[in-house]
Amino acid sequence: MTALHPKPGVLDLVPYVAARAEPRRRLHLLSNNESAIGPSQLALEAFGAASGEIHLYPDGGSQDLRDALAQIHGLDAKRIVCGNGSDELLTLLAHAYVQPADEVVFSEHAFLVYRMATLASGGTPVAAPEPKLRVDVDAMLGAITPRTRIVYIANPNNPTGTYISSSELKRLHDGLPTNVLMVIDSAYAEYIAEDDYDPGIDLVSQNENVVMTRTFSKAYGLAGLRVGWAYAPEDVVQVLDRVRGPFNVSIAAQRAATAALEDHAHLESAIAHNSKWRGWLLQQVRRLGLRADDSAGNFILIHFADAQTARDADAFLLESGIALRPVGAYGLPYCLRMTVGLEEANRAAIAALTQFVETRQ
Repeated sequence: MTALHPKPGVLDLVPYVAARAEPRRRLHLLSNNESAIGPSQLALEAFGAASGEIHLYPDGGSQDLRDALAQIHGLDAKRIVCGNGSDELLTLLAHAYVQPADEVVFSEHAFLVYRMATLASGGTPVAAPEPKLRVDVDAMLGAITPRTRIVYIANPNNPTGTYISSSELKRLHDGLPTNVLMVIDSAYAEYIAEDDYDPGIDLVSQNENVVMTRTFSKAYGLAGLRVGWAYAPEDVVQVLDRVRGPFNVSIAAQRAATAALEDHAHLESAIAHNSKWRGWLLQQVRRLGLRADDSAGNFILIHFADAQTARDADAFLLESGIALRPVGAYGLPYCLRMTVGLEEANRAAIAALTQFVETRQ
């Protein structure tokens, strides 16, 4: 037996499983919450133009991208950190601030990376109850102990698609001790138009223990390039700059993301497409007699009678060329998550789901 042993928590991790691919036939992949319409043409051109520089190291501070983000969102560029996807930044925060015996709080059906980052850091994950599949601020606050170091909240949440209002987000923060870091994961912020929503910028600006993370993987359609960013207090920025890799965002990724920010029309097209087809999918799923919750993301959560029915539906859809996402790992074994796709994929998914429902009648 090997004498090498990882630190406590690492072997408790279950590796993250992304999309399923079946090389023998074409699949409509509606399992990873990727952009239906893909990246901006400006981003593609910038990506291609960077090919002549790939023998060089990228700008370690992602200065041009940070400046562009600051201009778009009205922020101080010195308080922005860019990462290899927002996942990297979420994980680095745990590595930097969580020690063995520390606790990290998140909601019951939250994004899996929070648990993974906590365990990999030697901390103890604490899942607060999430009644009605919506973050419960009182339950989150009730889970806080003297050992709590970080509170993660995805707003909107994946995979439930629900969000809490800016007033509830502030109430959560107001109830936290000042030595607890509140991390707001706003990966799907671009898709929300509701007046009572705030991605977290104001809370970060006004407090020393709040971080907001964002990504280019969703509405901007750059999932394959892995570009994320955080807006944080200067002290936290200094910590992240110490623990991140010195060249963690590639030249091509920085150039493409910066160009994507310039293409406002493409972003609006992505948002409009998502709004239209998300509404259509919800309507069609409900027409079949299945429960589908309102969603603020680029996906919907479909409920089945029980876990076995959900597994049967997943198998049937896969056989029909439709890949959805089972979410048993999120504590929802009776559900499948469906990404909003292009029209062809959306209609094919509903047709296959209709066939499945008819076979059960």
